[in-house]
Order: sequence, then structure tokens, then C-alpha cells
Amino acid sequence: MSSGTTILLVDDEKEIIKLMEIYFRNEGYRLLKASDGREVLAILQSERVDLIILDVMMPHMDGIEACIKIRETHDMPIIFLSAKTQDIDKIAGLSIGGDDYVTKPFNPLELMARVKSQLRRYERFKKHHFGGAGVIEIDDLVINIATHTVTVEAQDVRLTPREFAILQLLANNRGLVLSMDVIYQKVWNEPFMESKNTVMVHIRKLREKIEKDPQKPQYIKTVWGIGYKIDSPN
Repeated sequence: MSSGTTILLVDDEKEIIKLMEIYFRNEGYRLLKASDGREVLAILQSERVDLIILDVMMPHMDGIEACIKIRETHDMPIIFLSAKTQDIDKIAGLSIGGDDYVTKPFNPLELMARVKSQLRRYERFKKHHFGGAGVIEIDDLVINIATHTVTVEAQDVRLTPREFAILQLLANNRGLVLSMDVIYQKVWNEPFMESKNTVMVHIRKLREKIEKDPQKPQYIKTVWGIGYKIDSPN
């Protein structure tokens, strides 16, 4: 896994950069470094990056704004670093495209474990979701499995890998109600472990992107007390 894998570490604290540089190099990762969001965007124009560790509080362009910009064109895993420990801050980070959230101060070994976990999941995700061809059409919603693209009324919709995986999972099981624990286990490839908020946040963001009125969804329906579904054709 580590051979040829490039990690982009973004933090304006030099001590953290120096510390993690030792750990990443010991694991055989290629490490790129940046101190703010603007540097990240410049690096991504010329470098292939497999995972980004992104500090939230940085000068010039913070991690939240940088993540939004990154997700316009890239789908690699993003792990947030932040001194903010409130659940609302974690949910905000996940809702705009983050895959994990680590609070400062952190254990370097724990961060390394999370990096490896995200890389493994992303590799499995690519193999599973990019391996087959096919197009799913649901009214004006078109999901192209081969090209990993989605359109609504012929307009391109940019989804994160998790959002695309959830949409494809529901579309492949039209007419069936999938519980939040099933969705989590299928998309995140790990036990549910009380992750309702994570699924709900991703469903909300997905609806905001594909539904004309997210409060009255045409595609992703809520079955209260059970889960979510996309209806079968009439």
C-alpha cells in the first residue's frame, strides 16, 4: 500500500509537520507539505495525491474552504485535523467532503492508523465501484457507473465518493428500504458503531445536490424509523 503512495500534509504548525514527516517516511510514504489552503490547490495542479491531511485553522485559506475547493475536482480521502472538539464541528467537516476528523492533540500512531484505514477503504471503493460498466436512469437522474458521473436534467452534479456510493447503493436496490446501519456497512466497509449522524449528513448533502426540493425529495425517500430508499419504477 505504501509504495508510491503520496500523502499531502497541510498544517501551519511546523512541529506537527516535522513530527509526522518522521512517521510517514518510516512507513514508506511520499510526503508533500503545505501550510495553507492556497498551497494545497497549487500542489494539486501538478502532483498526484492519494490522501490529504488538512488542518482546519490556517491563514489565508482555512481547511474548510480548501476542502470545498478540492472536492470540486478531486475525490481522494481527506482527514481533518482540528483543535475543535465539538460534534457540530466534526459534522461540518464531514458534511463538506471530509472522510475523517482527528482532534488535536493527537497520537501520531492513531493518525497513521486512520491514514492506512482510509487508503484501504478508498482502494476497495475504487475496485468495487469502478470495476463494472453500466448506466442507471431514474427519471431525470442518470448515474454512470463506468465514468463515476451523475447528471440531473442533463446537468452535471459533482458528488464525493461517499455520496456517489450511497446513491449507487440505493439505485441498485430500488424499491428496497435500506437501514442506516446497512448503508454505513456497505459504503464505509466497517461495522455500524452508532454512526447514524454520519449517514444522515451524507444523505442530506446528497439530496441538496440532486433534488429540486430537498425537503420534498423526488428520488431519495425517507421511510421513518427504518431507513432510505429509491422507489421502483411504476
